[in-house]
Amino acid sequence: MPNQMEIPILQIDAFAAEPFTGNPAAVCLTATEPEAVWMQQVAAEMNLSETAFTWPSGDGFGLRWFTPIAEVDLCGHATLATAHALWETGILSNGFPAIFHTRSGRLTAKQNGRFIEMDFPSEPAIPCKPTEALSMSLGTDLLWCGQNQFDYLVQVADEPAVLELLPDLSLLAKLDRRGVIVTAEANSAEANFVSRFFCPALGISEDPVTGSAHCCLAPFWSKRIGREKLVGFQASKRGGYVYCTMNGDRVLLSGQAITVFSGKIMPPSPGT
Repeated sequence: MPNQMEIPILQIDAFAAEPFTGNPAAVCLTATEPEAVWMQQVAAEMNLSETAFTWPSGDGFGLRWFTPIAEVDLCGHATLATAHALWETGILSNGFPAIFHTRSGRLTAKQNGRFIEMDFPSEPAIPCKPTEALSMSLGTDLLWCGQNQFDYLVQVADEPAVLELLPDLSLLAKLDRRGVIVTAEANSAEANFVSRFFCPALGISEDPVTGSAHCCLAPFWSKRIGREKLVGFQASKRGGYVYCTMNGDRVLLSGQAITVFSGKIMPPSPGT
Protein backbone atom coordinates (compact mmCIF):
# COMPACT_ATOMS: atom_id res chain seq x y z
CA MET A 1 0.00 0.00 0.00
CA PRO A 2 1.12 3.63 -0.55
CA ASN A 3 2.84 5.60 2.16
CA GLN A 4 0.31 7.61 4.17
CA MET A 5 2.23 10.79 3.33
CA GLU A 6 1.76 10.11 -0.38
CA ILE A 7 -1.89 9.43 -1.15
CA PRO A 8 -2.79 8.40 -4.72
CA ILE A 9 -6.07 9.64 -6.14
CA LEU A 10 -7.55 8.64 -9.49
CA GLN A 11 -10.48 9.90 -11.50
CA ILE A 12 -12.25 7.05 -13.24
CA ASP A 13 -15.19 6.99 -15.64
CA ALA A 14 -17.45 4.14 -14.50
CA PHE A 15 -20.08 2.34 -16.57
CA ALA A 16 -18.12 3.70 -19.52
CA ALA A 17 -16.69 2.02 -22.60
CA GLU A 18 -14.65 5.11 -23.55
CA PRO A 19 -13.35 8.22 -21.76
CA PHE A 20 -15.66 11.13 -20.94
CA THR A 21 -18.77 8.95 -20.82
CA GLY A 22 -20.50 7.17 -17.96
CA ASN A 23 -20.16 8.48 -14.42
CA PRO A 24 -16.86 9.93 -13.14
CA ALA A 25 -15.75 9.04 -9.62
CA ALA A 26 -12.65 9.92 -7.66
CA VAL A 27 -10.92 7.08 -5.81
CA CYS A 28 -8.54 7.84 -2.95
CA LEU A 29 -6.20 4.96 -1.96
CA THR A 30 -5.23 5.38 1.70
CA ALA A 31 -3.18 3.18 4.03
CA THR A 32 -5.67 3.47 6.90
CA GLU A 33 -9.19 4.79 7.36
CA PRO A 34 -9.10 8.62 7.28
CA GLU A 35 -11.15 10.93 9.46
CA ALA A 36 -14.61 11.65 8.05
CA VAL A 37 -14.02 15.41 8.10
CA TRP A 38 -11.03 15.08 5.77
CA MET A 39 -12.85 12.69 3.45
CA GLN A 40 -15.71 15.15 3.15
CA GLN A 41 -13.26 17.98 2.40
CA VAL A 42 -11.64 15.94 -0.37
CA ALA A 43 -15.04 15.05 -1.83
CA ALA A 44 -16.01 18.72 -1.86
CA GLU A 45 -12.70 19.56 -3.57
CA MET A 46 -13.20 16.90 -6.24
CA ASN A 47 -16.80 18.08 -6.74
CA LEU A 48 -17.93 14.85 -8.43
CA SER A 49 -21.12 12.97 -7.66
CA GLU A 50 -19.02 10.55 -5.57
CA THR A 51 -15.52 10.29 -4.16
CA ALA A 52 -14.57 6.87 -2.77
CA PHE A 53 -12.01 6.14 -0.05
CA THR A 54 -10.55 2.66 0.39
CA TRP A 55 -7.93 1.08 2.68
CA PRO A 56 -6.89 -2.48 3.70
CA SER A 57 -9.31 -3.99 6.21
CA GLY A 58 -9.53 -7.64 7.32
CA ASP A 59 -9.87 -9.95 4.33
CA GLY A 60 -10.44 -7.04 1.95
CA PHE A 61 -10.83 -3.27 1.99
CA GLY A 62 -12.83 -0.69 3.85
CA LEU A 63 -14.85 1.54 1.53
CA ARG A 64 -16.76 4.76 2.11
CA TRP A 65 -18.45 7.09 -0.38
CA PHE A 66 -18.99 10.86 -0.20
CA THR A 67 -20.85 13.33 -2.40
CA PRO A 68 -19.63 16.95 -2.28
CA ILE A 69 -21.89 17.54 0.75
CA ALA A 70 -22.63 14.22 2.48
CA GLU A 71 -21.66 10.59 3.04
CA VAL A 72 -23.93 7.97 1.43
CA ASP A 73 -24.74 4.37 2.38
CA LEU A 74 -24.42 2.77 -1.05
CA CYS A 75 -22.84 3.75 -4.37
CA GLY A 76 -22.43 1.51 -7.38
CA HIS A 77 -20.35 3.51 -9.83
CA ALA A 78 -17.75 4.53 -7.23
CA THR A 79 -17.48 0.89 -6.09
CA LEU A 80 -16.85 -0.17 -9.69
CA ALA A 81 -14.27 2.62 -10.00
CA THR A 82 -12.57 1.55 -6.75
CA ALA A 83 -12.26 -2.07 -7.84
CA HIS A 84 -10.82 -0.90 -11.17
CA ALA A 85 -8.31 1.32 -9.34
CA LEU A 86 -7.14 -1.51 -7.05
CA TRP A 87 -6.43 -3.83 -10.00
CA GLU A 88 -4.93 -1.11 -12.21
CA THR A 89 -2.48 0.08 -9.52
CA GLY A 90 -1.48 -3.48 -8.58
CA ILE A 91 -2.69 -3.17 -5.00
CA LEU A 92 -4.93 -6.12 -5.86
CA SER A 93 -3.65 -8.72 -8.32
CA ASN A 94 -5.65 -9.44 -11.47
CA GLY A 95 -7.97 -12.39 -11.00
CA PHE A 96 -8.47 -11.80 -7.28
CA PRO A 97 -11.91 -10.51 -6.22
CA ALA A 98 -12.24 -7.13 -4.52
CA ILE A 99 -13.97 -7.51 -1.15
CA PHE A 100 -15.35 -4.36 0.42
CA HIS A 101 -16.63 -3.74 3.94
CA THR A 102 -19.14 -0.89 3.77
CA ARG A 103 -22.12 0.73 5.46
CA SER A 104 -24.26 -1.55 3.26
CA GLY A 105 -22.45 -4.69 4.35
CA ARG A 106 -20.03 -6.84 2.43
CA LEU A 107 -19.83 -6.06 -1.29
CA THR A 108 -17.71 -7.88 -3.84
CA ALA A 109 -16.45 -7.17 -7.34
CA LYS A 110 -14.72 -9.48 -9.78
CA GLN A 111 -13.21 -9.20 -13.23
CA ASN A 112 -15.18 -10.72 -16.08
CA GLY A 113 -13.28 -10.05 -19.29
CA ARG A 114 -13.52 -6.33 -20.06
CA PHE A 115 -16.27 -5.94 -17.46
CA ILE A 116 -16.38 -5.67 -13.68
CA GLU A 117 -19.23 -7.55 -11.99
CA MET A 118 -20.41 -6.33 -8.58
CA ASP A 119 -22.56 -8.25 -6.11
CA PHE A 120 -24.99 -5.80 -4.47
CA PRO A 121 -28.11 -6.10 -2.31
CA SER A 122 -31.45 -5.95 -4.13
CA GLU A 123 -33.45 -2.90 -3.05
CA PRO A 124 -36.98 -3.39 -4.46
CA ALA A 125 -39.45 -0.54 -4.20
CA ILE A 126 -42.72 -0.93 -2.28
CA PRO A 127 -45.76 0.68 -3.98
CA CYS A 128 -46.83 3.99 -2.47
CA LYS A 129 -49.08 6.89 -3.34
CA PRO A 130 -47.06 9.75 -4.85
CA THR A 131 -47.04 12.86 -2.73
CA GLU A 132 -48.29 16.10 -4.22
CA ALA A 133 -44.75 17.49 -4.06
CA LEU A 134 -43.38 14.52 -6.00
CA SER A 135 -46.02 14.77 -8.71
CA MET A 136 -45.58 18.52 -9.00
CA SER A 137 -41.79 18.29 -9.15
CA LEU A 138 -41.85 15.89 -12.11
CA GLY A 139 -44.70 17.50 -14.02
CA THR A 140 -45.71 14.35 -15.91
CA ASP A 141 -48.18 11.49 -15.50
CA LEU A 142 -46.95 8.71 -13.22
CA LEU A 143 -47.96 5.15 -14.15
CA TRP A 144 -46.52 3.69 -10.95
CA CYS A 145 -44.83 4.99 -7.80
CA GLY A 146 -42.88 3.20 -5.11
CA GLN A 147 -40.12 3.74 -2.60
CA ASN A 148 -37.29 1.86 -0.92
CA GLN A 149 -35.00 2.91 1.90
CA PHE A 150 -33.09 5.26 -0.42
CA ASP A 151 -35.24 6.63 -3.22
CA TYR A 152 -38.59 7.06 -4.92
CA LEU A 153 -39.09 5.04 -8.10
CA VAL A 154 -41.61 6.25 -10.66
CA GLN A 155 -42.60 4.76 -13.98
CA VAL A 156 -43.70 7.12 -16.73
CA ALA A 157 -45.42 6.50 -20.06
CA ASP A 158 -42.49 5.80 -22.38
CA GLU A 159 -38.86 6.48 -23.21
CA PRO A 160 -39.51 9.97 -24.67
CA ALA A 161 -41.21 10.94 -21.40
CA VAL A 162 -38.01 10.00 -19.55
CA LEU A 163 -35.74 11.80 -22.00
CA GLU A 164 -37.79 15.00 -22.10
CA LEU A 165 -38.35 15.30 -18.35
CA LEU A 166 -37.47 18.69 -16.85
CA PRO A 167 -38.06 18.28 -13.10
CA ASP A 168 -38.27 21.07 -10.56
CA LEU A 169 -35.06 20.37 -8.66
CA SER A 170 -35.88 22.73 -5.81
CA LEU A 171 -39.01 20.68 -5.04
CA LEU A 172 -37.16 17.39 -5.45
CA ALA A 173 -34.57 18.51 -2.90
CA LYS A 174 -37.29 18.77 -0.23
CA LEU A 175 -38.53 15.18 -0.56
CA ASP A 176 -37.97 12.65 2.21
CA ARG A 177 -35.75 10.34 0.15
CA ARG A 178 -32.21 10.49 -1.21
CA GLY A 179 -33.47 10.96 -4.76
CA VAL A 180 -35.95 10.04 -7.49
CA ILE A 181 -35.50 7.36 -10.15
CA VAL A 182 -37.63 7.89 -13.27
CA THR A 183 -37.97 4.94 -15.64
CA ALA A 184 -39.78 3.51 -18.67
CA GLU A 185 -39.44 0.56 -21.00
CA ALA A 186 -36.78 1.13 -23.65
CA ASN A 187 -37.58 1.60 -27.33
CA SER A 188 -34.35 0.13 -28.67
CA ALA A 189 -32.97 -3.42 -28.73
CA GLU A 190 -29.82 -2.35 -26.83
CA ALA A 191 -31.63 -2.00 -23.49
CA ASN A 192 -34.70 -3.31 -21.68
CA PHE A 193 -35.39 -0.10 -19.79
CA VAL A 194 -34.21 3.49 -19.55
CA SER A 195 -33.91 5.67 -16.48
CA ARG A 196 -32.71 8.97 -15.08
CA PHE A 197 -31.79 9.73 -11.47
CA PHE A 198 -32.16 13.06 -9.69
CA CYS A 199 -30.57 13.69 -6.30
CA PRO A 200 -30.44 17.44 -5.53
CA ALA A 201 -30.74 16.83 -1.76
CA LEU A 202 -27.15 15.51 -1.84
CA GLY A 203 -25.82 18.17 -4.17
CA ILE A 204 -26.31 16.14 -7.38
CA SER A 205 -28.88 17.61 -9.75
CA GLU A 206 -28.74 14.58 -12.06
CA ASP A 207 -26.39 11.65 -11.62
CA PRO A 208 -24.91 10.38 -14.92
CA VAL A 209 -25.09 6.60 -14.22
CA THR A 210 -26.22 5.27 -10.84
CA GLY A 211 -25.37 1.70 -9.87
CA SER A 212 -27.36 1.76 -6.62
CA ALA A 213 -30.48 2.89 -8.50
CA HIS A 214 -30.25 -0.30 -10.54
CA CYS A 215 -30.54 -2.30 -7.31
CA CYS A 216 -34.11 -0.97 -7.39
CA LEU A 217 -34.64 -0.90 -11.16
CA ALA A 218 -33.53 -4.50 -11.75
CA PRO A 219 -36.15 -6.19 -9.51
CA PHE A 220 -38.82 -3.76 -10.75
CA TRP A 221 -38.30 -4.56 -14.43
CA SER A 222 -37.45 -8.23 -13.86
CA LYS A 223 -40.99 -8.82 -12.58
CA ARG A 224 -42.60 -6.87 -15.42
CA ILE A 225 -40.52 -8.25 -18.27
CA GLY A 226 -40.10 -11.75 -16.84
CA ARG A 227 -36.32 -11.88 -17.24
CA GLU A 228 -33.51 -12.33 -14.73
CA LYS A 229 -30.92 -10.71 -17.00
CA LEU A 230 -31.59 -7.14 -18.09
CA VAL A 231 -29.79 -4.16 -19.59
CA GLY A 232 -30.52 -0.68 -18.33
CA PHE A 233 -29.52 2.54 -20.06
CA GLN A 234 -29.31 5.63 -17.86
CA ALA A 235 -30.20 8.44 -20.23
CA SER A 236 -28.24 11.36 -18.79
CA LYS A 237 -26.13 13.63 -21.00
CA ARG A 238 -23.13 11.33 -20.51
CA GLY A 239 -25.19 8.13 -20.39
CA GLY A 240 -24.17 4.57 -19.68
CA TYR A 241 -25.29 0.94 -19.75
CA VAL A 242 -25.68 -1.19 -16.62
CA TYR A 243 -25.94 -4.96 -17.10
CA CYS A 244 -28.12 -6.48 -14.37
CA THR A 245 -28.68 -10.07 -13.24
CA MET A 246 -31.13 -10.95 -10.47
CA ASN A 247 -29.69 -13.46 -7.98
CA GLY A 248 -32.23 -14.00 -5.21
CA ASP A 249 -32.02 -11.07 -2.82
CA ARG A 250 -28.90 -9.82 -4.60
CA VAL A 251 -28.31 -8.03 -7.91
CA LEU A 252 -25.20 -8.50 -10.03
CA LEU A 253 -24.29 -5.21 -11.72
CA SER A 254 -21.71 -5.16 -14.51
CA GLY A 255 -19.99 -2.36 -16.38
CA GLN A 256 -16.67 -1.10 -17.67
CA ALA A 257 -14.34 1.56 -16.27
CA ILE A 258 -11.56 3.77 -17.64
CA THR A 259 -9.00 5.86 -15.73
CA VAL A 260 -8.98 9.45 -16.96
CA PHE A 261 -6.15 10.75 -14.79
CA SER A 262 -4.24 9.98 -11.61
CA GLY A 263 -2.19 12.01 -9.16
CA LYS A 264 -1.45 12.59 -5.46
CA ILE A 265 -3.42 14.46 -2.85
CA MET A 266 -2.10 16.15 0.30
CA PRO A 267 -2.54 14.03 3.44
CA PRO A 268 -4.74 15.22 6.30
CA SER A 269 -3.27 17.88 8.55
CA PRO A 270 -2.67 16.80 12.15
CA GLY A 271 -5.93 17.05 14.06
CA THR A 272 -8.14 16.98 10.97
